[in-house]
Amino acid sequence: MIVHLIDGTYELFRHFYGLRRFGKDEDRPFGAVVGVLNTALQMIEDGATHLAVATDHVIESFRNALWSGYKTGGGIERALFAQFRPLEEALAAMGVVVWPMIELEADDALASAARIAAADARPQKVCIWTPDKDLAQCVRGDRVVQVDRKTGKIRDAKGVREKFGVDPIFIPDLLALVGDAADGYPGLPGIGRITAARLIARYGAIEDFPATVLGERRELALLFKTLATLRTDAELFEDVDELRWRGPTAAFPACAARLGDERLLGRSRKAPVSRAPPRLVP
Repeated sequence: MIVHLIDGTYELFRHFYGLRRFGKDEDRPFGAVVGVLNTALQMIEDGATHLAVATDHVIESFRNALWSGYKTGGGIERALFAQFRPLEEALAAMGVVVWPMIELEADDALASAARIAAADARPQKVCIWTPDKDLAQCVRGDRVVQVDRKTGKIRDAKGVREKFGVDPIFIPDLLALVGDAADGYPGLPGIGRITAARLIARYGAIEDFPATVLGERRELALLFKTLATLRTDAELFEDVDELRWRGPTAAFPACAARLGDERLLGRSRKAPVSRAPPRLVP
C-alpha cells in the first residue's frame, strides 16, 4: 500500500494558471476544480488506492498572529479564490478524503497525515505531492517522500540533502535563516542558503547555535523557525484505510453536472477500486 497525500491548494493554483496560460477563453468558473479532479482520477486509474487532499479553506492561520507579514489571501485572484470551496465539495462527492483547514494550513494537514500514516506498519511508502520546500521537513528516509510535480522528482532524505544541503529535520532552521518569500517572512539579512547550511552542519538546530553566532537576531530566527515548523498534531484520521477510495458517492452525478463536465462521472465509475500497488510516477 502507498498512501498519497496531495496539496490541494497547490493543485488548484497549478490548474488555474495552467488553463489561463494555454487557454484563449475567459476563466472557466470551475476549470481548475475539474483539473484537480482529473488529476486525482488519473492517480486512481494508475493504481492509487489510498489518497487524501488537504486544502486551505481559509488562507490565514495561527501564524498570522505571530508575524504581521505572513501570507494572507489578499493577493489571490477572485476567479481562483471562488473555486476553493467548490473543490472541497467536489472531492468529497467523488469519494476522495479532503481536509479543509482553518486554524492550521494545508501544509500542517499534510505533515500531520504523513506522521499518522508513517506510524502504521502497513504502508510501504507515504508520498506527499507538493513542490513546497517546507514539506521537505516531513521526509523520512525513503519511506516518507516528497513528489515534486514541477520537476518530476521523487525526493527522499538523500534528495533533500542534495537539494537543500541539510537533513529534513533541519529544514525549519534553514528556512528561518534564509526566509521564505512565498510565506511572507524574510529570514536574516546577510545569511544565504550556503551560509545557513554551513552553520547548521556545524552547530545543528538554531537553539544550539552559540550566542555569538546570531547575536540579537537569535529571537527573530527562532520566531521564523516557529513559522517554518509544520504542525503534526492535527487529528485527521485514525486508520489509513479511512483514506481508501471506494468510488464516487451518490452526490457526484449532480456535482459533475454542476461543474459542467459530466465526463468526470463516467470516468469515476470506470476507475478501478483496486488493491494493486500504485505506480509512483509524477
